[in-house]
Amino acid sequence: MLQSCRLPSVRRLDRIDAMVNEEMAAGQFPGAVVLVGRRDRVLYGKAFGAAMIEPTPEPMHRDTIFDLASMTKPIATATSILILADRGQLSVDDPVGAYLPAFACAGKEDARIRHLLTHTSGLPAYTTAKSLADEHGSPCPEAVIEKICRMEAMNVPGEEFRYSCLGYIVLARIVETVSGRDLAEFSKENLFGPLGMNHTTFNPPISWQDRIAATQIVDGTLLRGIVHDPLAQLMAGVSGNAGLFSTASDLSIFCRMLLNGGVWRGKRILSPDAVRMLTTVQSHGRAYGFDVSSDYAWLKGPNASERAFCHTGYTGTSIVCDPAVDTYVVILTNRAHPHDKGTVRELRLRIAEAVFPPSESAVTRR
Repeated sequence: MLQSCRLPSVRRLDRIDAMVNEEMAAGQFPGAVVLVGRRDRVLYGKAFGAAMIEPTPEPMHRDTIFDLASMTKPIATATSILILADRGQLSVDDPVGAYLPAFACAGKEDARIRHLLTHTSGLPAYTTAKSLADEHGSPCPEAVIEKICRMEAMNVPGEEFRYSCLGYIVLARIVETVSGRDLAEFSKENLFGPLGMNHTTFNPPISWQDRIAATQIVDGTLLRGIVHDPLAQLMAGVSGNAGLFSTASDLSIFCRMLLNGGVWRGKRILSPDAVRMLTTVQSHGRAYGFDVSSDYAWLKGPNASERAFCHTGYTGTSIVCDPAVDTYVVILTNRAHPHDKGTVRELRLRIAEAVFPPSESAVTRR
């Protein structure tokens, strides 16, 4: 049952305009798209500022396409793993080594798929892309996988939470091993296509370039339609940790599918079990994809319910969904453009407070 006392009022949502404009004026990001919805109704949706300011200014639009960065992890990678689990083609309890035999070494022998999903496999957080590129050229996906497989575990699998891009790169390889399709192909055929998320993809085509928000200028080269994450670049743009591009409206479809128990317009995409695993705590505050209550879940703000789940992306993107009120918020910014100096932390918190107001009892206690 919806908790009507916690639903955002139109007046509260109208404050978002000022919040975004203030953060843009402070130089935190050139532009943004913010979309708030409840059930099948969009409560708020606006574009602000510029999709690009260097080398030439271009305006932001509501349908601008963004590099989602780490939002790729739950939306493409974890969801694809759970689709395969739904079909009985793998289990989250399977050893990682059953799919990548070379992984089962150096203290990682007992690592399971669920450990990768919850960032508890013992893998480091990241690895230097430059040394790999210097040695093998770019892209070099096999060299990346080989290096991860050789790594020594930093702790016993399941013991510690350490947010790791490397674990999700391995998960994408498992999708490919099991399905015979790389993550881009599999997610398009089994997820984004059936959902009608027609502007969600890895390695967007050149024809989309004018619609894509620019990210960083690196060594004089503007990244626009090219994934920002260095390891994802080495993976030729199709990586489990980053590489997905999308729009606010496409992401709203994904949020509504999850809030509707895995069903979109009468078509089942995920089983209720898979939705539960993807969005509720399984280990160390993490679901099998989304964050629920780890230290990384601060963007939910102080008033979202305990059931709310969320994720961010390094480029300045995020979503929060709260099943307790059937409400979601999508914030897409190009904070890494042009020189990777902006922050979206304050904006995420302020918008969360507007979208998920305090309950009546909490207000009374104050």
